[in-house]
Amino acid sequence: MCHQTVSLVARVLEAGGISTVTYTNARDIAASAGNPRQIFLNYPLGNPAGRPHDAHNQREVLRAGLKLLEEADRPGIIIDLPYVWSESKEWMEKFMTDEQPFTSDEAESKRQELLQKAREQKGRQSRSRRGL
Repeated sequence: MCHQTVSLVARVLEAGGISTVTYTNARDIAASAGNPRQIFLNYPLGNPAGRPHDAHNQREVLRAGLKLLEEADRPGIIIDLPYVWSESKEWMEKFMTDEQPFTSDEAESKRQELLQKAREQKGRQSRSRRGL
């Protein structure tokens, strides 16, 4: 889900008395949307809950959020977690390029499949609106 959308939903829930913690890989976007409590993980987008297939890392990220929920004394807190995606910063430099080193062939194949399905669905919707 979009970082801004999650931030806005969190604010609505908070206004209704439900405390929230959001997890993000885009600190600036989520912070500008006014998250009440936020966990920032400097990993590639799509990995706000930790490194894929790394249960230990995922548990630590989850625990950090629960701790923040328990201990936060005011809204607007952002916790930057210390975890590192890789020793190389190459993934940051190549983000949103065709050379994304953190995207496996399998993940990229799935991404392309989902993009194609979305395009097909959009085409069907467009044709049905035009009565075709």
